[in-house]
Amino acid sequence: MARLCGFVHGTRADSDILRAQIRLIKARPARDFINLIAIVYLIALQWQLTAAAEPHRAEVLPHFHQTIKTAMKFIIKLFPEITIKSQSVRLRFIKILTTNIRNVLKQYDETLAVVRHWDFIEVRAKDEDQRPVIADALTRIPGIHHILEVEDRAYTDVHHIFEQTLETYREQLEGKTFCVRVKRRGKHEFSSQDVERYVGGGLNQHIESARVKLSHPQVTVNLEIDDDKLMLVKARREGIGGYPIGTQEDVLSLISGGFDSGVSSYMLMRRGCRVHYCFFNLGGAAHEIGVKQVAYYLWNRFGSSHKVRFVAIDFEPVVGEILEKVDDGQMGVVLKRMMVRAASQVAERYGVQALVTGEALGQVSSQTLTNLRLIDNASDTLILRPLISHDKEHIINVAREIGTEDFAKTMPEYCGVISKSPTVKAIKTRIEEEEGHFDFEILDRVVREARNVDIRTIAEETSQQVAEVETVAEFSADEVILDIRSVDEQEEKPLQLAQVEVKLLPFYKLGTQFADLDQSKTYLLYCERGVMSRLQALYLLEQGYANVKVYRP
Repeated sequence: MARLCGFVHGTRADSDILRAQIRLIKARPARDFINLIAIVYLIALQWQLTAAAEPHRAEVLPHFHQTIKTAMKFIIKLFPEITIKSQSVRLRFIKILTTNIRNVLKQYDETLAVVRHWDFIEVRAKDEDQRPVIADALTRIPGIHHILEVEDRAYTDVHHIFEQTLETYREQLEGKTFCVRVKRRGKHEFSSQDVERYVGGGLNQHIESARVKLSHPQVTVNLEIDDDKLMLVKARREGIGGYPIGTQEDVLSLISGGFDSGVSSYMLMRRGCRVHYCFFNLGGAAHEIGVKQVAYYLWNRFGSSHKVRFVAIDFEPVVGEILEKVDDGQMGVVLKRMMVRAASQVAERYGVQALVTGEALGQVSSQTLTNLRLIDNASDTLILRPLISHDKEHIINVAREIGTEDFAKTMPEYCGVISKSPTVKAIKTRIEEEEGHFDFEILDRVVREARNVDIRTIAEETSQQVAEVETVAEFSADEVILDIRSVDEQEEKPLQLAQVEVKLLPFYKLGTQFADLDQSKTYLLYCERGVMSRLQALYLLEQGYANVKVYRP
């Protein structure tokens, strides 16, 4: 080997001679692995000589490396339950998650790359301005345990790793307690603990105000070493976990817009189901608009990787028939059985495997075990109740975390008003007797006339619904811009306009606080995409307010 290296290094720096030497080595008998090494070495040297002779080619590679170095890079860690699946199932889950990530993120950057590996997924994007948006979107995709925002670096040895870590983390560690955590892939002459001790000791020595604390430190310095690459973890964000949407079969959520149905829909999305929505309209157009807001919000925030349906059924004729022909105490159970029958027909029509409800054991009169069993008996379709053992307080807390609490607070509950003294232990024969008075042609008719829309077209549909609402791109000095986005959106992207008053009133407070505003003025409702502003404009018009427009700059 030494003679071979000497032979190579003694070669004249001439491309033609190098080519001749490569041909000579190839012609020799393949006695050992050394011939292959020599060929690789000479080809590399030939490339360097060619690049030196053609300066424009030599510029390409450094520019490429610079692009990769400065591009955003996220390492997506899988939900732990995915990693314990069999090889074939795990691979299928990872493929689906990769596709879901690509579907969600392409709206922000169509040039980004999503690459799957055996135990993580890598996301690279060039548009630095989209970093916070992409990071936030990743935290809301089911199947992701956590996200690491990393920067790739080359390194030569452990000391070089320390130097780069010190440069990156010095300001963050001033006056803080810290620890170093290292994960490695590949073969190295050092262990992960060796790097942790060396880097941690060096940081402790060079940053006088910092102090090592292995348990519950204020700052955790996360490093990942992948063969010859050092990945400096600049930030870690927790995902929502669960299974990727599409790994389980489709379900149909009976959504009312309240706390329970929103949370149960989210829980099934998090468990890998594509959730379609079935809404039983009992309160007119305003009620439907409110529920559409909830369904669109849930889909847009957690399930936008897939197309889903929103099915609206006008259930007022069914309620009218129940009020007229069913005994007061049995109305609640009969109504729920009618809803299950209608939803089962919708599910069968679209090949959906199960229904999802927000029922919790004992929460209301129709949710006792006896009544739930009778409700289940109305159909052969599987009914899933993810909240069956959850307390109301816990359900509200989850609604707050996922952002549906404020919708639910202002959503009227129509189902509870039709029965004054509901039974908590219905008898099957009595229920069947009461249903014998019911005209089931009414139920079949409302199901046939159900409106089925792609949830993505809610914006377009709303535009048609509120065609009478003026949409403007400019404003006058005496008008008021009403920013109805959520508080988080308002803080992230403040609406700053000159020569006009801008008021902040989140959409979920419009129903209760719009009346308190000066009604002598005209209000221009604004949101990011114009969907919520149009929905709210229609709602306010139905409430009798004519002083509203939609502002679309």
